Amino acid sequence: MTEKLIKSRYDASREEIATLLGDAPKYRLDQVWQGLYTEFQEPLGITTVSKDLRTRLDEALPSSLVPVTSSVSDRGDTTKFLWQLANGGHKIESVLMHYADRATVCVSTQAGCAMACGFCATGQAGFTRQLTSGEIVEQVVHAARTSAARDQRLANVVFMGMGEPLANEEAVWQAVTRIHEAIGISARHLTISTVGIIPGINTLADRPLPVNLAVSLHAARNELRNELVPINKRYPIEDLMQACRKYLAKKNRRISFEWALIKDVNDTPRDARELAKLCKSLKPSAHVNLIPLNPTPGYLTKGTAPEDVREFAMQLEDLGVNATVRRNRGTDIAAACGQLAAGQPVTLSSRSVVG
Repeated sequence: MTEKLIKSRYDASREEIATLLGDAPKYRLDQVWQGLYTEFQEPLGITTVSKDLRTRLDEALPSSLVPVTSSVSDRGDTTKFLWQLANGGHKIESVLMHYADRATVCVSTQAGCAMACGFCATGQAGFTRQLTSGEIVEQVVHAARTSAARDQRLANVVFMGMGEPLANEEAVWQAVTRIHEAIGISARHLTISTVGIIPGINTLADRPLPVNLAVSLHAARNELRNELVPINKRYPIEDLMQACRKYLAKKNRRISFEWALIKDVNDTPRDARELAKLCKSLKPSAHVNLIPLNPTPGYLTKGTAPEDVREFAMQLEDLGVNATVRRNRGTDIAAACGQLAAGQPVTLSSRSVVG
């Protein structure tokens, strides 16, 4: 009898699954791998192999995610999944967004987050633990399975859920590789977000796949960014821009800046001028994604009003910077950017505005 694997279903490598299959013909490995990664089947649903083998796979390759609840918004086009991790019982969330021509999943890379950005519910809840690559990949598989049920293909994966991806870079990269090679999603449709972990950006620049890089900037001067994004005290804007230039030079992929607009904090003409200067210091110029700040229990300051968001975008355009106002998806189910906390308690921020 073959010894059972300790790893979860999507942490196991092809070699480890081959060991589990024992004396089975070699083509069985391809059938199992295809069942898991391109047909998005549970082991018991891989009908190309025998029932006994399916049972063995199911017992030896446990799921890492236990479904708790799912919430639906936007007339069924946005679904937030709440998962309990089989290893340790901690909770995470992922968000699946359906559009007319594609589906995108936003996945978590950590249970909680240690970056302590006051306006983000995940940061307010604090850090619990890193996710394994298999726990990340399994979020993608569930999203692909859900999309397939409505005859849509999962086309994009964004690492923008709970946690700081580049604080868990090794597991995130293993997940990127598995998603790219096994599921078949192009690197150009994979986006890794960071608040500015410079060592992680430098490591990512040396990785082989040209994934997209999104930097959660939110302020273009150190004084304000130190307050909004505390890691800036360790990795200030000047050093962050140098890391971005290195990434551009190696990957030739346009970088995106994420900017959560906070009323009377980072939505002024001064902020637009400073942001435009940073964008244009990169060649090609960075693209800006404007996100009206979403409400969270621990941050009472309001987001910028819709008409002022459009005005800020126009100011950037007049300064020669491409900007997109991102539509908030799933705000009513706490599934929008900055709202994921997996039901964990949050801490009220005592923010004082820096001028």
